[in-house]
Amino acid sequence: MDFSGKKVMVVGVAKSGIASARLLISKGADVVLYDAKTIDEFESGTFDEFEGIAQFALGVDAGDIEIDAMVLSPGVPTALPFIQKAIAQGKTVIGEQELGFMYTDADFVAITGTNGKTTTTMLTGEMFIHAGITTHVLGNMGIPIAGEVDGTKRGDVIVAESAALQLETIDTFSPHVSAVLNITEDHLDRFGSMETYIAAKKRVFENQTENDYCVLNYDNEETRSMAGEQESKVIWFSRKQVLDRGVFLKQGNIVCREDDRIFKVCDIDEILIPGMHNLENALAATAIARCYDIPTSIIAGTLREFKGVEHRIEFVREFEKVRYINDSKGTNPDATEKAADAMTRPTVLILGGYDKKNSFESLFAGFGENIKAVVAIGATKANVLLGAKAAGFDNVYTADTFRQAVEKSREIAGEGWNVLLSPACASYDMFKNFEQRGEVFKQIVNSF
Repeated sequence: MDFSGKKVMVVGVAKSGIASARLLISKGADVVLYDAKTIDEFESGTFDEFEGIAQFALGVDAGDIEIDAMVLSPGVPTALPFIQKAIAQGKTVIGEQELGFMYTDADFVAITGTNGKTTTTMLTGEMFIHAGITTHVLGNMGIPIAGEVDGTKRGDVIVAESAALQLETIDTFSPHVSAVLNITEDHLDRFGSMETYIAAKKRVFENQTENDYCVLNYDNEETRSMAGEQESKVIWFSRKQVLDRGVFLKQGNIVCREDDRIFKVCDIDEILIPGMHNLENALAATAIARCYDIPTSIIAGTLREFKGVEHRIEFVREFEKVRYINDSKGTNPDATEKAADAMTRPTVLILGGYDKKNSFESLFAGFGENIKAVVAIGATKANVLLGAKAAGFDNVYTADTFRQAVEKSREIAGEGWNVLLSPACASYDMFKNFEQRGEVFKQIVNSF
């Protein structure tokens, strides 16, 4: 659709909405910025750049505003009455990802799934960059596609993290490579049922042709059942099965089987990012890269160097034969349990922070043999101690400050150990957010 001269309502004025509005205005559209919040609920200056060049509909009823089209930000429910009214009237209603797709000649790699999207997207992007391909890593991790497409050209590749909330509002979007990493229960408050949620995920490959590729996880029942629903060529990856074709594990190595040949990529012990979930992410990224014939030497080199997504089981430094790992984004016990499970060496865990009234007993009870000691900090310190006692975990220390906790962990850890920051709590008792907490952790560790 040519939006020039058309009246287009951008629904939801956050990062994606702002990016959509800028792009539409540059293409000659008459933009209406809509949000349920009033102007007083936004930061001062949010709309300064749009004064005189866009209309505002903030905190008002949007149902009677005459428009030609709508662009929805991710997360805006399509069931809202004024959106359903526009659809019933035959108006064009699309999402920000679709809008970005319309205005670029670059190839797309679209990565979706319940878990692992961000890490796989970042890792894939690094493989493409190391291969000399002009690459733009965009999407759900916080960089709207619509805000970057003017800087792309034919021959570039956009590696896009694509959540179900973005995929449900596509129309013509068609990546050269799609990937569905896994499907588990999530977002039922938004989609209402697993069937609806899965249907949104499947849209990632609905417009692909026989010249495209779809990477699927053979080990996940839901993704395995998707094979045959797309026109694109299915490429499997598996952590558990030897495959007739695809990327899998064999004798401790990542290997590829393509046509009549099989070849090694690298030893799994060489992969820097820890955990079985990250091994699956590495397999998926390898499969995607091979769809572009990226040499295995470049894939292997990237796997050996990639440190992961910041604040998510992020390797910081090895000092005095101790590895320091930043998982500040572990803000609840379930996230910390996954981080603890990823540890393959004896580990000191820094635990505690802002009190969200969580119980820690089940977390302690679920620790494997590699969690050797815990340093408890923050407002939840007493609750951490209670949880440890109830679970029979007695190697717990305390610290009054964050720096003391890091230094105490350094004292406890022996050669060949890890020190893991994964607090299972929010950060607000000591920091403004989990990012600041992770940055301070890295600063302290790098000052040793």
